[in-house]
Amino acid sequence: MTTNPLPAAPTPPSAPTGPRATAPTGPPATGPTGPPATGPAGRPPSAGPASAVTRPGPARRALRALAVVSCVPYVSLKIAWMSGSRVGIPEGSALLDDPDLMAAVNLVTVLMDAAVVVLALLFTQRWGRAVKAWLLAFPMWGATGLLAPIMVAYPAQMAAGHTASTEPFLDEWVFTVVYSGFILQGLALGTLFALYARDRWGGVWQGRVRDVSPALFRPAVRVVAVAASVLLLVPAALHGLWLSGSARGLSAGRIAERGSDFFVLEGVRLLFAAAAIVGVLMMVLRLGRWLPLKAPLALAWVGTAGIGCWGGWLLLTALVPQSDPANEPTAAMLLAYAGEMITGMLLGACVAVLLRRRAERPA
Repeated sequence: MTTNPLPAAPTPPSAPTGPRATAPTGPPATGPTGPPATGPAGRPPSAGPASAVTRPGPARRALRALAVVSCVPYVSLKIAWMSGSRVGIPEGSALLDDPDLMAAVNLVTVLMDAAVVVLALLFTQRWGRAVKAWLLAFPMWGATGLLAPIMVAYPAQMAAGHTASTEPFLDEWVFTVVYSGFILQGLALGTLFALYARDRWGGVWQGRVRDVSPALFRPAVRVVAVAASVLLLVPAALHGLWLSGSARGLSAGRIAERGSDFFVLEGVRLLFAAAAIVGVLMMVLRLGRWLPLKAPLALAWVGTAGIGCWGGWLLLTALVPQSDPANEPTAAMLLAYAGEMITGMLLGACVAVLLRRRAERPA
């Protein structure tokens, strides 16, 4: 059983679906998509001087260094594997079944992790201020979606008493080194992005939910937000069913290999789905009007990214042909992954609408 495959290669669908199942480091389909809001009176003002980004202080330089250094173990392993090394890969691992596929996926995931370095530089260099909002928002949304579930699930799995897989996949030390690096990447890059966004777009999320003008969301946007939230309940229900211990809709291989890691991951999937639904609906329908706008915005950003990006990655890995019929994903599993990917992106688009329109017009 593969309880924690890395993004080294698409993991057999028999593996638990989550950070210990596949952990790409791809760096948002949503985010601030408008220009810095420094326009006429009434528009949210830009927060903070440009010098905060063009001349980073010691704290930002330290965070940048941490983000870059934390990529080294993962990238080093991937380069070693592409060079023919088997370090960390035990004999009989599924990663050795298709060397060409593994090499291709390793190359893609190296490029994905390299994007973390590019983003860390962008958030701390003068030229980063000139980058169009959508061009940095999409990869940052993706990085959030791929790293945030790892940052939540991996420590929870360790606390729940993770046990090593009975089937060979990767040596346990590989998971410890790589996932620790992912958590450091998430902390460093997330903090740098928050500081950068505060300097460039801080006014966009100032105020409370009640300050968001209903005119920012056209009826079509509200319909999409509500419909996507309702549709997301379908994969959420499946994860809830599997979390309860039911084996309905799971492949034979998955049923035989369930453990504490599996149940932690199912709980994390539910957590991110709830964050996406609650965060988006609070903003679009102006619920909880006394709350600071940044609260539902943070929930929506992290939740939609985690659901959309992980759903897409798990769907991709589930489509890899299996040598063992018992490991073939079921229709229910594919429905869960595809449903998360589609609804996560739709809800993420609603977040983008808020950020772009708030930057362009009075709130």
